[in-house]
Amino acid sequence: MIAAPNSASGKTTVTAALMRLLTDKGYKVGAFKCGPDYIDTQLHAKILEAPSINLDLFFADDTTVRYLLEKHSKGCDISIIEGVMGYYDGLAGKSAAASSYDIARATDTPVIFVADVKGMSLSAAALLKGFIEYKADSNIKGVIFNRCSKGMFEILKSIVEEQLNIKALGYLPALDECVFSSRHLGLMLPDEIDDLDKKLAMLAKSLEQTLDLEGLFKIAQASGDELENKMTRMSGIPASPKSSPKQKIKIAVARDEAFCFYYADNLSILEDMGAELVYFSPIHDTVLPKDTAGILLGGGYPENYARQLSENTQMLSVIKTALLDKNIPCLAECGGFLYLHSYMEDLEGNVWKMADVIDAKATYRGKLSRHFGYVTVTDSQTGMSVKGHEFHYYESTDDGAECTAQKPLSDREWGCIHKKGRDGKGDLFAGFAHLYYYSNPSFIKEFLERCGRA
Repeated sequence: MIAAPNSASGKTTVTAALMRLLTDKGYKVGAFKCGPDYIDTQLHAKILEAPSINLDLFFADDTTVRYLLEKHSKGCDISIIEGVMGYYDGLAGKSAAASSYDIARATDTPVIFVADVKGMSLSAAALLKGFIEYKADSNIKGVIFNRCSKGMFEILKSIVEEQLNIKALGYLPALDECVFSSRHLGLMLPDEIDDLDKKLAMLAKSLEQTLDLEGLFKIAQASGDELENKMTRMSGIPASPKSSPKQKIKIAVARDEAFCFYYADNLSILEDMGAELVYFSPIHDTVLPKDTAGILLGGGYPENYARQLSENTQMLSVIKTALLDKNIPCLAECGGFLYLHSYMEDLEGNVWKMADVIDAKATYRGKLSRHFGYVTVTDSQTGMSVKGHEFHYYESTDDGAECTAQKPLSDREWGCIHKKGRDGKGDLFAGFAHLYYYSNPSFIKEFLERCGRA
C-alpha cells in the first residue's frame, strides 16, 4: 500500500510513477484504491490498461475485501493499493474504521509511507515515528520521500533506518511539470490531462534513479505469502446470488465523457448475475442498444457537457420514453440522476433542458453538499439497504423521499431516492448516492429480476 499522513502528500504521484515504472520493466501489476474514489482508479487503469479495484471497509466486510484483493491479484507479479486521505482517517472523522490503515490491517498489507518533506528535515522522522507508533499494528514498513533532494534523502535515510527500523526506499524530487491538475470533484480525468504519457514517463524515470526496487519486492513478497496463507484458511467467501435468467438480461450502461464513474466490481457483479452489459453514449448516440431491458446511468461530469446532452434531443426523448412509457427499470446515480431532471444548471449558471423524467431542477452550489460522505440507503417500503457514498456540488429541488440515507456513526439522516418519475410513472432507483453492489448483492438481484419482467 502507498499511504500518506494527509491528502496532497503525493500518494497519487508516487503510485502512478511506481505503476508506470513496473509496467515499463515488464511486470504485471494489480491496481487497487482504498475508499470510494472513481478518478484515481481511472488513472491506474490508464497506466496499466487493466481495471483498478476499490477496496472499502464501509462498503464491505473484511472477508469480502480480502476476497476481492485475492481475486484481482491473481496472475500479477505485484499488487499496489493506493491509500485514501490520511492513513488513519476513517468514518465520521473520529474512527480509523474504513481508513487506509483498516484496509492494511484486514489484508495484512505492508505500507510504504509517502512523506512530503519540502520545508522539513529531522521533523520528517518525528512525523513517521508518530504514525508508526499510533497503532501497534500500523504495518508501515518503508518510506518514499516526496519533494526531496538527493542530499536530504541521504540524511533522512540513515536516520529513519537506524532509529525507526523501516526501509527508506527512495525519493522523488519536486517535479512541478508533472503535477496532475484538479477541479471541483478531484483530479482531472486521465484523458483530459495534457501530455499525460510524457508526465508519467518523467515520473517513472525519476523514481527509477532513486528507488530500491529489490527492497520493495522483498517487503511485498512477505505480505503475499501471508495473504495466501490467510486465504487458504478462510471460509464463507462471498457469493453473488444468481438470477438464473433463461437468457442474458441486456443492461444499457451510459459511458462517455459525461458518464464515467463506475466501480469495476459493480459491473462485474452484474455480469456474474446474468447481465449482458452494452454501452451507449447519451452525448453521441440517438438510440438505446437493441433489446435493452434495463438502464444504468452512472456518475461523472454531466455538468461539463450540459449543452451537448441537452442538444441531443433525440436521446433525451428516447430515455424519457423508455423509462416512463415502456417502464424499463433504471438505476441512476449522481450525474445520472441529474440527467433525468427536467433542467440542469451548468457551472456558469446556464440552464439546460434534460430528460424530464424527474420533475425537478438541479443547481450548482459551488461547494460540497452537506450530505457528503458515506451513507446507508434504506428503502422505506421494503427495508432493503445498500451502502453508498455521496460526493457532489449540486442540489436538487427534489431529492426524492422513498428511501432514507443514514450517516455512519451519526444520527444524521434524510430522505432520498426517486422510485417513480413524473406523475408516478416508471421503475427507477435514482438519487445522489453512488451505490456499491457488493454491500448487498440482493439489491442487484432484485433489480435484474425487474429488468427480466419489463
